[in-house]
Amino acid sequence: MNQLITIIIPCFNEEQAIQHFVDEMSKIEKQFEATNFEYIFINDGSTDNTLPVLKELSKVNEKYHYLSFSRNFGKEAALYAGLQHSTGDYVTVMDVDLQDPPSLLPKMYQLITEEKYDCVGTRRVSRKGEPKIRSFFARQFYRVINRISDVEIVDGARDYRLMTRQMVDAILEVKEYNRFSKGIFSWVGFDTYYLEFENVERTDGETSWSFWSLFKYSLDGIVAFSEFPLVFSAFVGLFSFVGAIIALIFIIIRALVYGDPTSGWPSLVCIILALGGLQLLCLGVVGQYLGKTFLETKRRPIYIIKESSKVNKDN
Repeated sequence: MNQLITIIIPCFNEEQAIQHFVDEMSKIEKQFEATNFEYIFINDGSTDNTLPVLKELSKVNEKYHYLSFSRNFGKEAALYAGLQHSTGDYVTVMDVDLQDPPSLLPKMYQLITEEKYDCVGTRRVSRKGEPKIRSFFARQFYRVINRISDVEIVDGARDYRLMTRQMVDAILEVKEYNRFSKGIFSWVGFDTYYLEFENVERTDGETSWSFWSLFKYSLDGIVAFSEFPLVFSAFVGLFSFVGAIIALIFIIIRALVYGDPTSGWPSLVCIILALGGLQLLCLGVVGQYLGKTFLETKRRPIYIIKESSKVNKDN
């Protein structure tokens, strides 16, 4: 019996890259025997001609499917939608810009079928071609989150990975609204092997990930998989209180021994601003967690499909 591989491809303004991706994958398919492919393209609120291109593609061959969102819900929603609608024995997630090398897929399939891994992931061992400031902060993010989180997130790991149906079903059991897939992939467990590769620059178009969007995404990951910021805020408050008590005792003793000279107001203002800033920082950290909790309790759908070439499932 032929096995089925489902390939999930999130798309946001990728009209130029889609055909190149399809052509490249057509070459890769020839390396597989007794294996069928299913492609699920997710149009994440694109404003260019991505959707018309996907519609034409779905008419060419029934293995090409598309889901089109009612607006831009983000890559995490696109990944979740693709996983929900996948039917393959094995499922993989790939970027349409070919930064996830399709040439690795045969090796991934070999490892997962012969070595009996539950997941074969990929990780970049270099960031050649990426802005240095982005690379620096990316490395620092992985360093920080792996120190403060109980879940290990491999430095340079991509969403590009081949997973068994069992692992995909486990991921779908995690129905949280605020999703951070790299953390979820690690949290569900299962035996995972990582293939390393050199960074590949995108073939067409421009990335939709700005430095600010990546920064916010990293904050989502920290909030989703670590309580350390809350603990840190509590300790900051405690140390500030202890420091204030020590300073008060020092002032009292100095007044009793040397009298009470008139102190300058700048030092007082600095102390007030410092303590006020710490309070606002701690409130901001608590607010992040409260905000995420608020979104979870609303139970809004993670995505809304406007049109699709596949039968819709509950989201």
